[in-house]
Amino acid sequence: MREWSVPEWDEFGELNLLDEKKWRLDALLVNPRDSLAYVYDWGDDWRHRVILEKIGPGSTAPIQPSCIAGKRKCPPEDVGGVAGYQEFLEAIFDPAHEDHSRFLTWAGGYFQAEEFDVKGVNAELSGRRWPEMYLR
Repeated sequence: MREWSVPEWDEFGELNLLDEKKWRLDALLVNPRDSLAYVYDWGDDWRHRVILEKIGPGSTAPIQPSCIAGKRKCPPEDVGGVAGYQEFLEAIFDPAHEDHSRFLTWAGGYFQAEEFDVKGVNAELSGRRWPEMYLR
């Protein structure tokens, strides 16, 4: 299996990571149903499956990434991986938990784990400046 990442994460060359800056998504996801695994935040090890659903009509303009579906709300940044997220959820859903107020404040005062806001995700995607490597 080939893996791409930031070269600095493979300081000693033991992981055999390919430099992600030298690859474009359209070279990795070519046909509908092609997929890849994306690991976010190696310390927390969040894994995402990215699937190419369809290819639209050709255009010379860069394609803006968009999300068509998803499940659950994104965990807060640096929550501590799966174990940390479980602790976070236990605390925010239990008003008697000693860390309830602290975690709820950290989450912005509200957090509903089962929500997925596709419009919000796409608003965030459209507000970013995407390097050419990510666009067709």
